[in-house]
Amino acid sequence: MALKTGDIITFERTFTERDVELFTEISGDEGSHHITPDEQGRLVVQGLLTATLPTKIGGDYNVLARNMNFEFLRPVFTGDILVCEVKIEKCEKKENHRTVIVATFSCENQKEKEVLTGDFSGVIL
Repeated sequence: MALKTGDIITFERTFTERDVELFTEISGDEGSHHITPDEQGRLVVQGLLTATLPTKIGGDYNVLARNMNFEFLRPVFTGDILVCEVKIEKCEKKENHRTVIVATFSCENQKEKEVLTGDFSGVIL
């Protein structure tokens, strides 16, 4: 299904300890809060791992991102249930047969607290 201006795409994800461990290995982001559980047994999820939530749209719709902006509002912990809502602000076919896309996004945890907001732009291949 093709995207169009005004579309809203919503999906859910929960990051696990294994997700954080793998991202730690790949990124080298080894802050103690990412490798030592808190008093509730949770790890803090790396900000850039959290930022992979809206990039799911890129994979689902073959978007080549050109620009991405993130505002990290509060920590995300392993086990949090996150809901990401992406709104397509612009989706326009150009003369070169590429489709330009601009989108905004917001991610909330299970307590309905915003944890991440931002926007991205790019082209659909």
